[in-house]
Amino acid sequence: MKVNFKKLTKDATAPTYATEFSAGADLYNLSETVTIPAHATVLIHTGIATEIPEGYCGLIFARSGLATKRGLAPANKVGVIDADYRGEIMVALHNHTENDAKIEPCERIAQLAIVPFLKAEFSEKDELSDTVRGAGGFGSTGTK
Repeated sequence: MKVNFKKLTKDATAPTYATEFSAGADLYNLSETVTIPAHATVLIHTGIATEIPEGYCGLIFARSGLATKRGLAPANKVGVIDADYRGEIMVALHNHTENDAKIEPCERIAQLAIVPFLKAEFSEKDELSDTVRGAGGFGSTGTK
């Protein structure tokens, strides 16, 4: 699958896959060092815009190393880029630690997965079908 992208500035780094079987393409901090204070969220610019095909969306996930080793992960957990969005991809990185963190120029900050989705047609009903689980919520399927 081809996904067109545009560099909004010459310093932007194209999304790249780290390995042949990577599901997500790395997104990069644009060009200057960014400080994320402890327990704060900062919008990180990538300088990239995409043209995601109809029927697909872009999902922005944390990079596991950044999250586990440095406590930095997208504030909204998973970002969604709709197929009709043509603006700059930005990542709201949150610092979960007690110390300020620095993101260096061209550092990998998140990963972008292109994913197909189904468009639902929501239909309001007075009653829903019964199931064994029913309305059982958090923890209702067991503790194991």
